[in-house]
Amino acid sequence: MKTYDVVIIGGGPAGYSAALYNARNARSVLVIEQLSAGEQMATTGQVDNYPGFDKGIDGFDLAEKMQNQAEGFGAETMYETVTELKLEENPKQVITTGGVILAKSVVMASGAHPRELGIENESQLRGRGVAYCATCDGMMFKDKDVVIVGGGNSAIADALYLSKICHHVTLIHRRDSLRASRVYEEQLKKSHIHFVWNSQVVEILADKHVTGVKVQNVVTNEMTQIDCDGLFVAIGRIPDTEIVKGQLELDKSGYIIADESTCTNIPGVFAIGDVRTKALRQIVTAASDGATCSYYIEQYLLDKE
Repeated sequence: MKTYDVVIIGGGPAGYSAALYNARNARSVLVIEQLSAGEQMATTGQVDNYPGFDKGIDGFDLAEKMQNQAEGFGAETMYETVTELKLEENPKQVITTGGVILAKSVVMASGAHPRELGIENESQLRGRGVAYCATCDGMMFKDKDVVIVGGGNSAIADALYLSKICHHVTLIHRRDSLRASRVYEEQLKKSHIHFVWNSQVVEILADKHVTGVKVQNVVTNEMTQIDCDGLFVAIGRIPDTEIVKGQLELDKSGYIIADESTCTNIPGVFAIGDVRTKALRQIVTAASDGATCSYYIEQYLLDKE
């Protein structure tokens, strides 16, 4: 059975950046992806904040380019689901729905997915008015009216960002006060953000594209309608780390603990992209992680040879 130098779990921008750099180092590389290249990036209709594309680029197209570039240097892609990992073994074992893969090193690039509201038609309207990243998709709503749901730091940061772009921003929070840090207080006072307290979105109105939301007051049960062009959901993210629990150290939010070296608590196992502890989760920072980890992987493999 072939033992790969590097097995990468996840085919997003972090995964394929790592694949490209490691393949160019003449290492045997396998990327294991469940569905298609790009992961969340592939669902973004217009990516404007990745360098090199002055008119932006479709997220799916960017993912395809990343995959083709890595495979052009010899990286392989396998479309399977990883069901178990044995990271302390030598070689390490990656058990998938298609069989067991052996690896000298493993890179976790499984990402994180936005926590959804769980409303009917929410998923269908993603990219058609429903969004989960203000810095990614905010410019598509320039001079338009938007609603954002949430009350934590991410929601407030997103609302402040959108308030500089959009015509009108309404923030809906199910409590009567924010959970966000007080550092935002002065900025909020100067903003034109409208707050709707003790409320939750119960229905998304749409005609091919979002046209508004129905909101229920959780105290009085009163229902109101807010017309808008877009709905931003900022109620948290869920890291895809279930499979490494009990092996890799996780922070309180479930992200893999790995610093800028991308090294984890197990030698030969690395964490890159949205799945690791970090301040900013963007396509460009994910790609940067992929490049960084290749340096430490090469050092690790050379020490073992």
